[in-house]
Amino acid sequence: MTQTAPKIDASKTAVLIMDFQQRIVNNVASEPEAVVRNAARALEGARAAGIPVIYVVHRGGPFAEYAPDVELHGGVAPAEGELIITKTKPGPFSTTALDVGLREMGRDNLVVMGVATSGCVLSCVRWAVDVNYSFVVVADACSDADPEVHRVLTEKVYPRQGTVISTDEFLAAIT
Repeated sequence: MTQTAPKIDASKTAVLIMDFQQRIVNNVASEPEAVVRNAARALEGARAAGIPVIYVVHRGGPFAEYAPDVELHGGVAPAEGELIITKTKPGPFSTTALDVGLREMGRDNLVVMGVATSGCVLSCVRWAVDVNYSFVVVADACSDADPEVHRVLTEKVYPRQGTVISTDEFLAAIT
């Protein structure tokens, strides 16, 4: 990555893993195996560092709870007790109580992973900045159907208001 990885304060940070649902990963991620593998590594590190992990899943329309292949991808399964929030719009804030929950937890730094980079991730970081969160996007734990869109967002757009790092850089920043 082109940015210097910050030291991440585990006591003020939460990890958001968004839309890592079977159908979304399989149909939207340009490299599904790689993004799942990187997200799983980041989750393992976050848990070891005591950083809370919050899953955000999309429900409604073609992603109704009873629809096939909308469950979380097995490669990034939640640990016991981890919060799973259901949203009905692309971003995790507008249709959920995520903001309230994060503030109650005292978390104002978000580590963001998701599929798609141009969908849930973009919506998340834009809203987060508007309501005074700082963010770190783990670029290789995000993916998009269009690799060029992913590249432009992670190299040109997100760094203007937050930090973009790799999974390896994230793991180094929390140890």
